[in-house]
Amino acid sequence: MNVADSRDQALSLVTAALNHADLAVKLSSLKQAKDILSSLDSSSAADLFPYVADLQRSPHTLVRKFLLEIIEDIGLRTIEHSSVLVPVLVAFLRDVDSDVVKQSIVTGTHFFCCVLEEMALQFQQHGKVDQWVQELWIWMVGFKEGVFSIALQPGPIGIKLLALKFLETYVLLFTSDNVYYEKFEATRGSRRTFNISWLSGGHPMLDPVALRSDANRTLCVFLDMLQSASSLPGAVTITIVNCLEAGFSTSSSACL
Repeated sequence: MNVADSRDQALSLVTAALNHADLAVKLSSLKQAKDILSSLDSSSAADLFPYVADLQRSPHTLVRKFLLEIIEDIGLRTIEHSSVLVPVLVAFLRDVDSDVVKQSIVTGTHFFCCVLEEMALQFQQHGKVDQWVQELWIWMVGFKEGVFSIALQPGPIGIKLLALKFLETYVLLFTSDNVYYEKFEATRGSRRTFNISWLSGGHPMLDPVALRSDANRTLCVFLDMLQSASSLPGAVTITIVNCLEAGFSTSSSACL
């Protein structure tokens, strides 16, 4: 099957996943579409991303969760074409189903780290940052703010725990000069690690001083939350303590 035929078949399957009345058919169609998208080159797969993103309208939780699987599997491997998919992660932070929200935080965390690394490396290696990365970073900032709100507001414990873990990752990324986040980048065949020291020579969009300051403010918010621990579930309190322990071990923050 040539590329055009594969693309047409994938589009037909995505359409079936959105419009068919039978949930089993929807999920089967999505699985087949995912397999085809995985076999296409990044540019050909990206042609279908607007249709894939449209699956966020589905009233079925399993379809929306499968959409997140596609975004993580396909989107991260074609990150330069993912500007249509990333807004779904931000939108799903407000989903009515807790499982969708949790998966959105997990997938969004991976995207956040990947986009951050790409932002830093592009400027470090080429002296400029492509427009598509800048656009993704703006969405990632919105994602971070959305997760921050979830961490502070009352809600399901499982969602709150994942929100806190994301914020711990955020703090460690911007307060530690040691290697913290490691990820195997399958499409490039190498493991890449972000380090705040990469920004020491300056960056047009990433201000290390401002990022460290914001990370330190996040630590102070954790501390404020801990002071009201008597009103928090035990699992949340334990997670906050762990976040503080990890954060203060790498930060010079002083919270009054």
